[in-house]
Amino acid sequence: MKAGRRFVRSSAAALALLLAACEMRLMPVPPPDFDASPHADPPAVERSRDALYPLGAEPLHVTFYAHYSYYNMPKWGDDPSSRWIQENKKIQVTAIGAEGNGTQKLQKMIASRKLPDLIWGQRDADLERLRQAGLLVPLDEYIEKYPNLRTWAGPKILNLLRSPDGSIYYFPNYYTDRPYGNAGYVVNKKIYRELGSPRLETTDDLYLYLRQVKERYPSVVPFETGLAKEGQGIDQLFSAFKEDNFSFTRYYAVVTGDRMTSIYKDEGFRESAKYVARLMREGLMTQDAFTQTEEQIAEKLMSGRVAVFAGADPVKLAMPAHAELSRRNPGDGYFFVEPIYRSGLDRSRIYPGTYNLLGWNVSAITTSASDPEAIFAMLDWMTGPEGSSVQMWGPPGPDGYWDGFREDGITPNFTAKYSEDPEGLALIQSVSGDMIWAGNTTYLDRTKIEFEQSLPEEKRNWATYWQDKITWKSQGDATPFINLHPMPDTDEGAIQRRIKEIWLKARADAVFGLSDGEVEKILDDAHEESMAVGFQIYLDYITEKWHSNVQKLEKE
Repeated sequence: MKAGRRFVRSSAAALALLLAACEMRLMPVPPPDFDASPHADPPAVERSRDALYPLGAEPLHVTFYAHYSYYNMPKWGDDPSSRWIQENKKIQVTAIGAEGNGTQKLQKMIASRKLPDLIWGQRDADLERLRQAGLLVPLDEYIEKYPNLRTWAGPKILNLLRSPDGSIYYFPNYYTDRPYGNAGYVVNKKIYRELGSPRLETTDDLYLYLRQVKERYPSVVPFETGLAKEGQGIDQLFSAFKEDNFSFTRYYAVVTGDRMTSIYKDEGFRESAKYVARLMREGLMTQDAFTQTEEQIAEKLMSGRVAVFAGADPVKLAMPAHAELSRRNPGDGYFFVEPIYRSGLDRSRIYPGTYNLLGWNVSAITTSASDPEAIFAMLDWMTGPEGSSVQMWGPPGPDGYWDGFREDGITPNFTAKYSEDPEGLALIQSVSGDMIWAGNTTYLDRTKIEFEQSLPEEKRNWATYWQDKITWKSQGDATPFINLHPMPDTDEGAIQRRIKEIWLKARADAVFGLSDGEVEKILDDAHEESMAVGFQIYLDYITEKWHSNVQKLEKE
C-alpha cells in the first residue's frame, strides 16, 4: 500500500453511532453504504515509502472546512501570501463554508457521504466524535517522517495531543514553548493626552477615567468591550478582580484549593459582575455590547471614537486603526497599558488573557483525502520557517518584506521595507492571518522579536512592540486547564449543555443588572439552577480532567 494511504476506514455501524451522538440530533442516520474512502484521484507522482512528498512538483488540490459558524475563508490566491503558495507550491485550497451553522454543516457533510480533506477547528467534541468513528487519519507516521512539527513542537506538546488510543490525529495551530497572546487594554492616545495622561492602573482609576471621557467626549465610547456575547471585554475585567485567573469563564468554574468550584460563588467574579453592570448603567461602556458586529467595532476604532478597548485580541482591530490614526497625526493612535487590577491584589498575578502550549486550534486530515501524506506535507511546510515566513510576512524577494534566509536557514533576511511600510505589512497580515492553520508561535515570535529589537523604537511594528513590552508578559499559562469539557453524548456532556445555557443567560442578565443587589441575585439564582441540573457532577468531572492534565505535564 502506498505511503499516505494507510488509514482506518470506518464501518457503517461506527458512522451510525457517530451520528446518533451528534449534538442537537439534527442528522439523519446515513445509509449503510456510506463511503469514507478517498474521493479524489490517486497521487500522480509515485514515491517510495521513505521519500518525502515533493511539495510543488505536482498540483495539490485540498478541500478545506473551518468548523466555525462565523468564519469565512478569504479567497485562496487573492492575497499575496496564498498567491505565492499557489504559484510556487502548486497548492490550491477550496473552502467549504459553515453557512452560519458549523454543527449543522458538519452533520450535512457526513450525511452526504463525503468529508473535506482537511477540517480546522477546536480540539472539542465534534472532532473527537470523528476520531472515534475512524474518520480521521492518524499522523504519527508522518510526524516521524517530516521534520518541522516534530522539531518545533517537541515531545511535551505532541504527548498532550495524543488520543486515548495512543495515536495523534491533530496538527496544532500556534503551539508554543513560551508565553504569547494579545489580551489586554488598548487606550486612545489623543483622548488620554487631552485628559492629562492620568494614572490608569486600578479598577478605580479606570472607572474615574471613563467618567471623564463621558463628560468630555459625549460621542466617544468610554469602554469598548468588543463582542461581549463571547466574553470579550467583560472577561478581561473579571481578570482584574482575581489573581491567577486562567479564563475560567469557559468552564463556569474557578479553582478553590484542589477542586473546581462554581464561578457564581467566586468573590472576584461577583465583584467584576457588579463593576461591569455599573459601567453599563452609567453609560460608561458599549450599550450594544451583546448585539454589535465586529465591523461596527472596527469602524469606531478607526474613527477614534473609542477611549479604552479591551478584549482577548484587541490587536486585530486596533492595529489597522492605529496605523490610520497615526498616519493622519503621528501623535495619535492607540497604545497598551499594563493589565488593570483591583487595589490590594498582586499585579504580577493578574492575567487578562491566557496561553497554552498547544496553542489555539487544530487541523485534522480526514479519511476522505486521496493523499493524506501530501496534505500533512503541506501543513508541515506551513509550520516550518519558509511556510511561516511566507504566511506572516508575505512573498520573499528584494521587493518584499523579507528576502531569503540567513546562513542558519531559519532566520529571515528582513528588508528595509519591513520597517518602512508597516501599513502594507498589516494589510497582508489582515488577510493571511485568517489562513494560518499550522501557526508556529515559537518560531514567529522569536524571529520577529529578534529583528524588532534591532530597530529604533519608532520603526518597530506596533503589534510586536506591545506584545514584547506588555501582552506576552501578562498572559497566564492555562495549559493544565485545556480540554476539560466532557463529550456531549455523556451524562456530564448533557449537564454541561444545560449549565452553559444558564451561564449565557445569567452573564447577559448580570451586565444589565439595575443594582448590585440585582446582580448578586442573578448569580445566586444561576448557581442554584445549575446545581439543580447536576452542576456538581460536572465540577467533579472537570476537576478530574484538570488533575489528569497536571499529571501529564509533570511526566515531562
